[in-house]
Amino acid sequence: MAEENKTVPELSNKTPDPMDVALGAAVRIRRRTIGMSQEALAEQCGVSFQQIQKYENGANRISFSRLVQIARALRCRVVDLMDVLDTPGHDAVGDLDLLSRMRTPGALDLLAAFEKLPQDARASLVSFMRALTGPDGALRGKQKELA
Repeated sequence: MAEENKTVPELSNKTPDPMDVALGAAVRIRRRTIGMSQEALAEQCGVSFQQIQKYENGANRISFSRLVQIARALRCRVVDLMDVLDTPGHDAVGDLDLLSRMRTPGALDLLAAFEKLPQDARASLVSFMRALTGPDGALRGKQKELA
């Protein structure tokens, strides 16, 4: 019996599963898209807004029954929230990366403002941001400060 216990993997990893993070990001994007607050979603689902935060961050897994409640509150289908996780022939890694980036504070607001810009202004802004951050994504101003 002692040998059996040695082969059981340790469950000490506290890092959220990328799928949980992606599902939480999909919930957040849908909630923000329809203009619903975390508090309103929490109230409709019978949980605290802190719990909604944990779901959206992937810190807590969303059970199927809770996912159904969330989808109803967000006026969408469950598959609409899960679509990015299960699209055959699709770049799932790229989708998960995109959803992860959309969790960055201000990302959705920035994207909404970006969409309102004319095409030439968008191109100029992208060029400016690339010049500002450099090829490796680090701010060039910080690099100059260190030199």
